[in-house]
Amino acid sequence: MSAALRIDGLRKRFGSTEIIRGLSLEVLEGERHAVIGPNGAGKSTLFHLVTGLLQPSAGSVCFKGREISHLPPHHINRLGLSRSFQITTIFPRMSVFENLSVSAMARHGTRFGLFQLVARQRALTRDTEELLELVRLTALRDKMAGDLTYSEQRALEIGMALGSGGDVIMLDEPTAGMSREDSMYIVDLVRAVTEGKTLLVIEHDMDVVFSLSDRISVLVYGQIIATGEPQAIRQNQRVQEAYLGEANA
Repeated sequence: MSAALRIDGLRKRFGSTEIIRGLSLEVLEGERHAVIGPNGAGKSTLFHLVTGLLQPSAGSVCFKGREISHLPPHHINRLGLSRSFQITTIFPRMSVFENLSVSAMARHGTRFGLFQLVARQRALTRDTEELLELVRLTALRDKMAGDLTYSEQRALEIGMALGSGGDVIMLDEPTAGMSREDSMYIVDLVRAVTEGKTLLVIEHDMDVVFSLSDRISVLVYGQIIATGEPQAIRQNQRVQEAYLGEANA
């Protein structure tokens, strides 16, 4: 199986402080890969580096064999890599349908300034309706995004990440702050919408991680200390000492 994403020797310094320290990681095409680690390990910084929001101090990021380390975020997105953020990023004063339409515009070559033309563009409307159904928000299509429940907003954000047509999806803590019931709803949704795609996810909830992931990488102090299938990670003594024991305490 070939790599959808390959990271080699990645480093990121902020002044004299090094947050990412020679990190290497390979995410295979079609797998669901989780990155876990304690607070401050560098997980969100890693996502920012992969998606172009931050530039690396050293090392490389390759997406499907192409070096993307110094490309701007919108170029990386157009290559087929989409992401969500730890803090929900939606347009609260726009409807669910409008939010998803905006996310799909780039794929259809439509600029935001031409939003009034969306209704006349059949392909965009069709794709938006398919996204609504995919993330189970069809019944809420005309509701203002800011009036959705938290789990519905997260579902909407996942739909927006999918809207650009990317086949590699990166989700930053999709179940953060949720009840057990809502978390399992989002896990089921993520599993369904990423079928046939590659998923890279940051998540603190170990039940979510072990139920969703094909492989797990453990990030501690800016370095990957272990990568493997869920059961191997559970049994890894170094991981238990560095993270799982703390998470289960």
